[in-house]
Amino acid sequence: MSTIDRSGTFTLGDRTVKRLGYGAMQLAGPGVFGPPKDHDAALAVLREAVASGVNHIDTSDFYGPHVTNQLIREALHPYPEDLVIVTKVGARRGADGSWFPAFSSQELTQAVHDNLRNLGVDVLDVVNLRSMFSVHGPAEGSIEAPLSVLAELQRKGLIRHIGLSNVTLAQVEEGRRISNIVCVQNQYNVAHRSDDRLIDELARNGIAYVPFFPLGGFSPLQSSILSDVAQRLGATQMQVALAWLLRRAPNVLLIPGTSSVAHLRENFAAAELDLPKDAVVALDGIAAHAPAH
Repeated sequence: MSTIDRSGTFTLGDRTVKRLGYGAMQLAGPGVFGPPKDHDAALAVLREAVASGVNHIDTSDFYGPHVTNQLIREALHPYPEDLVIVTKVGARRGADGSWFPAFSSQELTQAVHDNLRNLGVDVLDVVNLRSMFSVHGPAEGSIEAPLSVLAELQRKGLIRHIGLSNVTLAQVEEGRRISNIVCVQNQYNVAHRSDDRLIDELARNGIAYVPFFPLGGFSPLQSSILSDVAQRLGATQMQVALAWLLRRAPNVLLIPGTSSVAHLRENFAAAELDLPKDAVVALDGIAAHAPAH
């Protein structure tokens, strides 16, 4: 059994994936814009991920833009039969790297075709609609119009499955009335736990939950509890954060990102990290002390 196999599996659409996957965002340049500083290293990370047993890769054509999808194609095409590539639409990039909502029918359709072309596939495994009502996190607003565009592209055979990203519980409920939603991707970690209720609701319905920023992303967690637990277990803070997420619920799928093969291997070792009960209790308490967002 490989290290990643120890993370377990969950159903994503009509496929079974290992719960420890890989997120490609960090393969683009600084600010998720432009090419990587080391092209060959980026290819090596992708190939190492798949060689290690990863069969769930998260990406988007607005990473770069186009950069991560083109790297994935160069490194891995033709793709292994069991590999599920999940992408997302709903944003576009300015010439200076800024982020803009891209929710019109034309923009969403163009984004799907861009993903198809840059990944080198005839159909996208999963497309997440990323809500952009607020750049700071999920914000209420109807997603019916953009989601209906994706549902139509699904009917045309360009998309197998649809997911949602950066959404509220109300938006998930609205989305499920329009389409079969197979996953939800939001920010969630040991300190940022506003989606606790949503995760449990999705678990009851067999829907995957894919947390991003397991260590806080652009503003990393500063937690003495996390660092103390990591030190006691002889592990990295990232390994502890990932192990805690794997324990949180069976429908949680992880997509830690890195541009380093060494860090990649470190992250994957989280699947073998056994958190003692007192460590879990301590980690569970971090959210109570975290500053409100």
